[in-house]
Amino acid sequence: MPAPVPGTPSLLRAINDRAALEALLARGPLTRPELSELTGISKPTASQLLARLEEAGLVVRDGTRAGLPGRTAGLYRLNAAAAHVAGADVTPARISVSVADLAGTVVGAHTLETPGRIRVDVVARMGEALDGAAKDAGLTRADLDRAVIGIQGAVDPGTGRLGYAAHIPGWHIPDLVGTLSGGLGVPVAIENDVNLAALAELAGGRATGAGDFVLLWVADGVGMAVVLNGALHRGATGGAGEIGYMPAVGAPLMRDVRRTHTGGVHSLTGGVAVLRLLREHGFRGRDAAAVLRRAAATVGAAPTGTRTAADAGARAERALTELASRLGVTLATVVGVLDPALVVLTGDVLHAGGEPLRARVEQHLHSLTIPRPKVRISSVQGNPVLAGALQQALQETREEVFSTTAP
Repeated sequence: MPAPVPGTPSLLRAINDRAALEALLARGPLTRPELSELTGISKPTASQLLARLEEAGLVVRDGTRAGLPGRTAGLYRLNAAAAHVAGADVTPARISVSVADLAGTVVGAHTLETPGRIRVDVVARMGEALDGAAKDAGLTRADLDRAVIGIQGAVDPGTGRLGYAAHIPGWHIPDLVGTLSGGLGVPVAIENDVNLAALAELAGGRATGAGDFVLLWVADGVGMAVVLNGALHRGATGGAGEIGYMPAVGAPLMRDVRRTHTGGVHSLTGGVAVLRLLREHGFRGRDAAAVLRRAAATVGAAPTGTRTAADAGARAERALTELASRLGVTLATVVGVLDPALVVLTGDVLHAGGEPLRARVEQHLHSLTIPRPKVRISSVQGNPVLAGALQQALQETREEVFSTTAP
């Protein structure tokens, strides 16, 4: 057995610096004695550490706090302006970008409309979106330390090309990540949008603390994120979770599934299919989420005693039961393979179904599987793709900044 390697003074300083920065990030402004108590380092060491971090620009003074009678202690906080990151959500219609500081506070945002399906210069368009968000934050693109882009597709790590995204023109170029990073002058990572929603759920939603869970997204399309042992599982080509393309019981067998929004599961549970189902039960409208929300509210409403209300309630019950059955069958296949502890439902359509749909999906799923994972509606507010993109960008940037504390 090899002898343990003793820690060098520089290594110990780096460990203490990181512990202090993480404490300031988690707990807010702290005095030197409070930092000493939280990290377990001595007060003299804490004083030296704070002076070093202040010189490095990572810590700033933040007033004083009264202590014992006649004594005050200086407060120190993380310098949130020491780094800035961008998160982006790319769809065929627009690019939404948010900029956050090192503390995670969103300080700027911009949305660039991208109408039409013509081929575009993706570097120029992405640069315009980043510039707009940076300007809103009082920054320039050069002030951004990193950008994470969420998109309705996945980059194949073997080829560097974007797949599962034929509906987003201009993004299918060789070495997409390298081309964007070089052209934008900002380190770039590209991640599947549903995967980013799962990261947001893991950081501050229903999946906080969960090791194994899946997140089912239903809007216009259908997607899934798989988290195993607390980490995203992307698959060999980045396509893990593209369940919309899976064959499904009750749907025609589709063999040309490379086209967008094809596949058995999508044909039964995608936005168009949900709207068709609701119309078959007498609910009119053009937007699947809006119509489903109305039907779900009808199921949950107190009976009025009128024949019309009773009929609407019965039709809504049949529609939600059928949709829940389709979703339950889809999830049963996933549960049978992965055995997750939790299933999170998100996307416009599943949010619209709310608790009436969630309860029925859980009931149908549990009737089909031996494992019985909890089924929950996402609790992430706002745009979960942007939230996840910022979460990933911040995690990577903090790892870099907190590990490099020399002046």
